[in-house]
Amino acid sequence: MKIGIIADTHGLLRPQALAALQGVDQLIHAGDIGGPQILAELERIAPLSVVRGNNDGDAWADAIPERLTLRFGAVSLYVLHDLKQLDIDPKAAGIDVVIAGHSHKPLHEERDGVLYLNPSSAGPRRFKLPIGVALLHIDGGSVRAELITLEV
Repeated sequence: MKIGIIADTHGLLRPQALAALQGVDQLIHAGDIGGPQILAELERIAPLSVVRGNNDGDAWADAIPERLTLRFGAVSLYVLHDLKQLDIDPKAAGIDVVIAGHSHKPLHEERDGVLYLNPSSAGPRRFKLPIGVALLHIDGGSVRAELITLEV
């Protein structure tokens, strides 16, 4: 299974991001979406799970949760917008992957047996940080992440 991960679009869905996410089985948006039109575009690619970011305060985002726990076969994912607001012990909770956005900084790091992943920002560039998305490859109980820097 291949899961596309995107975050921090802030209302800008780049064609390069859409192209990089083609062919995924599932999509996850880790917040700071920027409007319902972004969700509609992403839902054309694959089923979409989404969390609300700190900038998603308008009425269209009221029903979007701040955190999600998702399971794909034997692999459990925990999704939130800001990693600094992580309020669980992922290892103790049986979480395999923690997915977050917010910082716009790409992150692919294992801590205590848990994979932490931030795809970076797919929307407007912040400082000199890269623009990107990520792919999560799940095969049985194994998981592998791939950060993709977009040329924009």
